[in-house]
Amino acid sequence: MLRITFHGHACFLIETDQVALLTDPYLSDNPLAVIGPASVKADYILLSHGHPDHVGDTVAIAKHCGAAVIAPFELVQLCQRLGVVKTQSMNIGGRLDAGKFAIQMTIAHHSSAYVHESELIYTGSPCGYLMTIGGKTIYFAGDTAVFQDMAAIGSNGIHVALLPIGDLYTMGPEAAREAVELLQPDLVVPMHYNTWEVIKQNPHEFVDSLDRYGCRGVVLHPGESMVLQ
Repeated sequence: MLRITFHGHACFLIETDQVALLTDPYLSDNPLAVIGPASVKADYILLSHGHPDHVGDTVAIAKHCGAAVIAPFELVQLCQRLGVVKTQSMNIGGRLDAGKFAIQMTIAHHSSAYVHESELIYTGSPCGYLMTIGGKTIYFAGDTAVFQDMAAIGSNGIHVALLPIGDLYTMGPEAAREAVELLQPDLVVPMHYNTWEVIKQNPHEFVDSLDRYGCRGVVLHPGESMVLQ
């Protein structure tokens, strides 16, 4: 059994009976989040890039539950500087087989930096993750535009694609539909929308448009979960 819980913006808890992965935990400052960092337990935190609305509560969560942070090399250096003890750096194209799950770090077209004590810190290339966990393949795109190499990412089959639709800072619904056409996933869950007015979208309208691509979509509201058997 695999459970996916959405906590708003780009934060998902992806868990089996053996391991729990948390993506981009932006909770404390997220107006849509229904839980805080103290309520989250994870074994690993996967970061897609260094923007504050994605690094979010990483340090607090890693400290209170002992999670290891997986991120691009430069972003791991920042996390260590901020006090995270357990880390694993990766880079684009690299694979990590942790036994209970495996991931490959994929490209994402975005930017990546973090402001710490008024210093703008470069945090490496943004990324996405192609995960194998609980017998399923999940693609967490991170913040990105659509790109043709998504066809290669989806070439071996994707059970669930977690895709941004907010526009302005990432691809919007139209580009996300192009991404679906390239990826050919079984199921799509939209993310990175409605956190603020400038990325307001209608996720139901988006998922209702996916039938033409031979897949279905599911809208998860913050705090909601779905289970894959």
